[in-house]
Amino acid sequence: MAFMHIRTRFAPSPTGFIHLGNLRSALYPWAFARHNKGDFILRIEDTDLERSTQEAVDVIIEGMAWLGLDLDEGPIYQMQRIDRYREVVKQMLDAGLAYPCYMSEEDLNLLRDQQMANKEKPRYNGLWRPEPGKTLPPIPEGANPVIRFKNPIGGSVVWNDAVKGQIEISNDELDDLVIARPDGTPTYNFCVVIDDMDMNITHVIRGDDHVNNTPRQINIMKALGGTPPVYAHLPTVLNDSGEKMSKRNGAMSVRDYQKAGYLPEAILNYLARLGWSHGDAEVFTKEQFVDWFDLESLGRSPAQHNPEKLLWLNHQYIQNADPTKLALETKPFAHELGINTEAGPDFVQVVGLLKDRANTLIEIAEGAKLFYVPAPNLNPEQIKENVAEAVIPALKDLVEAITLAEPTKEGYAAVFKQVLAKHGLKMPALAMPVRYALFATTQTPAIDSVLVVLGKEEAIQRLSKVIQ
Repeated sequence: MAFMHIRTRFAPSPTGFIHLGNLRSALYPWAFARHNKGDFILRIEDTDLERSTQEAVDVIIEGMAWLGLDLDEGPIYQMQRIDRYREVVKQMLDAGLAYPCYMSEEDLNLLRDQQMANKEKPRYNGLWRPEPGKTLPPIPEGANPVIRFKNPIGGSVVWNDAVKGQIEISNDELDDLVIARPDGTPTYNFCVVIDDMDMNITHVIRGDDHVNNTPRQINIMKALGGTPPVYAHLPTVLNDSGEKMSKRNGAMSVRDYQKAGYLPEAILNYLARLGWSHGDAEVFTKEQFVDWFDLESLGRSPAQHNPEKLLWLNHQYIQNADPTKLALETKPFAHELGINTEAGPDFVQVVGLLKDRANTLIEIAEGAKLFYVPAPNLNPEQIKENVAEAVIPALKDLVEAITLAEPTKEGYAAVFKQVLAKHGLKMPALAMPVRYALFATTQTPAIDSVLVVLGKEEAIQRLSKVIQ
């Protein structure tokens, strides 16, 4: 590889939303290209006109951009290359590498039914395949043929898969693949080969559901004089129930994770570990991942999605994030909750206070509500129930001490220590009533930090109302 310019690709079909299993098939070829100073290409395989949608394309592009999987080329759309595919089909017909087949779909289905009844593998029987000395059936009137590739007879297709090791499949297991439909539309396995050749793809890193396509693609590529790329087939990603991850099995789309308040860095880190490892490293940067990535460290066993592990990773990234950057990412969630982040405490300070306890950006936004809603309007019954009469003298002294204190975490901590010592109280006996007086709840971050963020004047005002 030291003498090879690496070119990889991610080639999704836009027939449904992109989930974590799909994104892993983008992440690994991207990382391999970046590690080797090569090129990474996005190719949209949209020849399935009935199922392909622009919305699915948008989600693919947005999801990759969100994760920071930058492109060197693309997106390239297969439907914009139809003329190129038709040109190659004609060349193959002229060269005797392909032939028209007039077998109707009904006859093909009947043939397969008979083969299955005879406990044979269902496959096309080569009826229209031209051979020396063979007389072909008369062409049905008005029939539009499919075009089939003349697959080699005898021998095997052998390749050294970078993940699975050597794989060998007999050509006798493969029938003559349809490369163009009756309307002239090229088929998936054919388009993939032409694209990989035209784009000089050196490494194909994809899911192992494509293993059965690989021998067909290799045979077509060799027939056209091309050199097959290195293949690396990734084991399946299973959902948390042990089934193959798919939208039918409840897989979340990448947009769902964005909306749920996950950080892209955490998703990327998590995806990287779904089938690849570097020693015992669990939490690492994108730059470290690229620096460490190689095909030899890809796992051979299916990886299982673990929502708890993903949430844990997200917490790690939130906990260690820069508060200013984190505040920018949290603001949209806060605005969705009706929080005006410009009217109240500094939002960066609020986020800095809340991030150590939060698993998602939504949790930070929900915690921030405390600091932006009006002061609680507590009635006498609420005060009596949550603020003991015996604590009122300590609260009065606390307000007086806060007035004179340095408006820092250390300053407020010293004030609490002083008042607690004077009145012979434990911290919870004073801190809980203070929390309730400030927010009408006893669940808040550390009270000295809360006072810093809320502001001295606002804190004194809220405490004084309760004392009165």
